[in-house]
Amino acid sequence: MLNRTIPPAIQNASTFDLYLKAVRSILLKNGIEVYLLDAGTQDVMQVEWVFDAGNGYEQNNTVAAATNHLIKSGTAKKTAYDINEYFEFYGAYLQRACYNETAVVSLSCLSKQAIMLIPKVFEVIHEASFPAEELAIYQQNAQQQLAVNLKKCDFVANRLVDTYLYGAKHPYGKYNTAEDYQQLKREWLVDFHQQFYLHRRCRIFVSGKLPTGIEQVLDNSFGQWPSSKNNNISYTVQSAQQKNYRIINDVNGVQGAIRIATPFPNRHHPDFAKVMVLNTLFGGFFGSRLMNNIREDKGYTYGIHSYIQNHIASSAWMISTEAGRDVCEATIQEVYKEMDALCNEPIDEEELALVRNFMIGSILGDLDGPFQIMSRWKNIILNELTENYFYDSVHIIKTITAAELQALAKKYFKKENWYELVVV
Repeated sequence: MLNRTIPPAIQNASTFDLYLKAVRSILLKNGIEVYLLDAGTQDVMQVEWVFDAGNGYEQNNTVAAATNHLIKSGTAKKTAYDINEYFEFYGAYLQRACYNETAVVSLSCLSKQAIMLIPKVFEVIHEASFPAEELAIYQQNAQQQLAVNLKKCDFVANRLVDTYLYGAKHPYGKYNTAEDYQQLKREWLVDFHQQFYLHRRCRIFVSGKLPTGIEQVLDNSFGQWPSSKNNNISYTVQSAQQKNYRIINDVNGVQGAIRIATPFPNRHHPDFAKVMVLNTLFGGFFGSRLMNNIREDKGYTYGIHSYIQNHIASSAWMISTEAGRDVCEATIQEVYKEMDALCNEPIDEEELALVRNFMIGSILGDLDGPFQIMSRWKNIILNELTENYFYDSVHIIKTITAAELQALAKKYFKKENWYELVVV
């Protein structure tokens, strides 16, 4: 009999064996790759169409994002209202998002309705007409939103620091202006859609409780258009020579946005997974060094975080916070003090154990449910990695030593390699 008066023994998350549920891959008759994960207990599912159609492929600023946003704005037979009403009637969501390399259209729906809805998604994407009136509304809204955002120090800081790191012409470093939105032409969107949605690479990720015949439904619709196998782009990183910037954005502002960053390799670099552990300890969770010092001890900020940017080609190590205008410089000095401490002082085993448990626990949370598992797989596939990357990363979290982390700190925490930006 279970004795409920006795609590179960506490186990460290770092002792758990983690397993990444496998996906099944197929090819449609035109060569489009489809990844399927049949899992979960609820009758829901998600289909994501990932196109090589991010802003890295556009010739004019904002075209990729505008094309993606307006792809469900109408066809020759249906208006934007008709399309939205149709999917909402079935309680389904048809969403889209645009990134640097990729653009995504995603369908979330009940499993029993997927067979009927997927051909409708094909119709929306394949026959997108980009009505002039919808484009005009998009341009107006985008300019208004940009005007509001440009008054925010953190928005300006995010734009500028990426430009310093990658260069103004790099997909990761360029940003949109009001003039870019004003100059948008419908024919640009039509051409971009034809080239990068209908005649270039597409990958499909399907997860949830999958209905019988889902593969045939996908093949009957998305298997019929032309698709190229690969669509690589290459850009040269042109980092700024100057490393320190102080920008006044609001003369009456009381808060400043701080960004401290350095270029960093992508996931294929042998240090990447190890640095993820160092980053977590440094500033990657609520109990990190930066949070304990700058938030809890000094009270300079509500929160400070460090992270590796989620880019495919190259990346950057970023420290981000907002602090009182009068303590921005002191905040930066405390960041460097924490860098120096990790370089010069051995990491306590108790602190390292806490970080291990946090990271393994976070991965466990990320594997809870088919959509989260597929998100892991999508990250692996789009970055051209294998499932060994997942297991190797878990192994590194469990076994990396304090000495290895100190060596990494000495390698990467060199003040002269870091960009400083304060926008007030």
